Amino acid sequence: MHAPSGALVEMTPRQALDALETGIGLSEEELANALGTSRRTLQRWRMGTAYPQQLARQRLAELLRLQQRVRETFEGPDAVRRWFHSQSRYLGGITPAEAVRVGRLDRAEAALEALDSGIFL
Repeated sequence: MHAPSGALVEMTPRQALDALETGIGLSEEELANALGTSRRTLQRWRMGTAYPQQLARQRLAELLRLQQRVRETFEGPDAVRRWFHSQSRYLGGITPAEAVRVGRLDRAEAALEALDSGIFL
């Protein structure tokens, strides 16, 4: 499921979470951490009994944009997941998924930018 930068408004929270879990390969726990919420809250979003508030919606949109950029850089979902879960010299040996999980989406974006620029291969 592609998620262009403006696609969050066209997606339900469930669709956005599913796209990130399958597209990036983040576990529910990792996704909850990245969004600054709990797994229980994610489950309520999936069921439609609660909806992401402003900060969570913003983080969700940022993650979807990052996923889209990674898809533009790598060919195929396996390559996308491999990049997210491979150690990065640019990130000091952690994976982009770990950076995202601890709320450092900006560092994962910078690592992708460096890769796109040919700085760290």
